[in-house]
Amino acid sequence: QVQLVESGGGLVQAGGSLRLSCVASGRTFSTSSMGWFRQAPGKEREFVSRISWSGDTYYGDSVKGRFSISRDNAKSTVYLQMNSLNPEDTAVYYCAADKRRGADYRSPGSWGYWGQGTQVTVSS
Repeated sequence: QVQLVESGGGLVQAGGSLRLSCVASGRTFSTSSMGWFRQAPGKEREFVSRISWSGDTYYGDSVKGRFSISRDNAKSTVYLQMNSLNPEDTAVYYCAADKRRGADYRSPGSWGYWGQGTQVTVSS
């Protein structure tokens, strides 16, 4: 069993920055792939970013060049640094863990555990 707790969401003006955190417990964090997804009202959950256990990073096209994912294995924490935010980034952001081996990391169904989500609102 894995527990994920996100934090760091809030209200920010367009062009601003936020850093989200996700603390994991219950499993060896250092060998786990971790991901971030987001879901806006009326839309499907969308892949944002992923970091492998070895530190390889992957990004959705809409956030590439603006968002950065990182991890601190000593703190069992994964971060999402979000810069140059715009109103289209408004969504609930979810942390995910335990991607099935060989599964498409961009698909929400490939991940076994989810956090409760943290709201990010970007005003224009």
